[in-house]
Amino acid sequence: MKFPPDVESWLNLSLIDGLGDESIRRLLVAFGSPSGVFSANTRALERVVKKNTAGNILRGADKKKLTVALNWLEDPANSIITLADADYPGLLLNIPDPPPLLYFKGQRKLLNTPALAVVGSRNATPQGLSNAEAFSEAISDAGLCIISGMALGIDTAAHHGGLSGAAASIGVVGTGLDIVYPARNHELAHRLAKDGALISEFPLGMPAIGRNFPRRNRIISGMSQGCLVVEAALRSGSLITARQALEQGRDVLAIPGSIHSPLSKGCHALIKQGAKLVENTQDILDELDYQSSNNNVHRTEKMGATSSTEGTLLLKHLGYDITDIDTLCVRSGLTAETVSAMLLTLELDGVIASLPGGYYQRI
Repeated sequence: MKFPPDVESWLNLSLIDGLGDESIRRLLVAFGSPSGVFSANTRALERVVKKNTAGNILRGADKKKLTVALNWLEDPANSIITLADADYPGLLLNIPDPPPLLYFKGQRKLLNTPALAVVGSRNATPQGLSNAEAFSEAISDAGLCIISGMALGIDTAAHHGGLSGAAASIGVVGTGLDIVYPARNHELAHRLAKDGALISEFPLGMPAIGRNFPRRNRIISGMSQGCLVVEAALRSGSLITARQALEQGRDVLAIPGSIHSPLSKGCHALIKQGAKLVENTQDILDELDYQSSNNNVHRTEKMGATSSTEGTLLLKHLGYDITDIDTLCVRSGLTAETVSAMLLTLELDGVIASLPGGYYQRI
């Protein structure tokens, strides 16, 4: 397939060894376009970048890497988005360090759809997963695309919820787009590529490297009007996204949880610092000043049902904190055998979930 010259020039520039995003943006300001950069002589380049970097530019990108990228673009589902493209995400363009080039799969119409970032713990509780999916579906139905990072836990639940709603979902990944990470999200990645979108600033073949994930978080928040944190420990990577959202002038929102849960501590810290406390979908829409045509978006709680009076009483003793069987026996006055049987029934009804260590949580 023959590509327009600017496509190859953009890829060539983005793949130059030792050339970072900031230097690329300076070069574009100085020379107008990638082709203008490659037409410049050594002296002109050295006014903008260091001598060794100028030499790398004159030599061009690694031919093998460039060929791999051009071959990848032969698939009609794949494309690149550059700072020169009309559909480059407008909000992202206004952050301090927008990526000059993005690799893209999916529906380009989503690039400038109003969006909400939804992030949280990889080791989420059943309630957290339920909240992430339910809120994301409702917000998607309200017209906001759900953006997250394809990680396990809250991110995965948020993507599923967004795809179930009207405005779909975008996954921003920390690897090359030819790699699915984590591998168990292979099916989700294909669904996002078909019905939503996948985005990466990293070149093809880039493996999962720890330092790249905090970096990609600025894109998650940068493309969004606000950032919702569902569950997060105090040192969660989700708080990096929230901090970047604040630095970018975005609204930060958080769902509170039990005062005893480590995965609520991060959300509570954000709320203390001024994040919007979220109890229902309307709280999010009000904070973003976004008008929805869907009158049912406030229904984001999954209501469990049980016909057992005893089960209903046990739920009252369980409350909304994570609780073990011994505590339930003390509160209810029932034997361990009776409580265990009732908990099994409630779990089969989808009202509660069992957690490691013999604990249970209401959903």
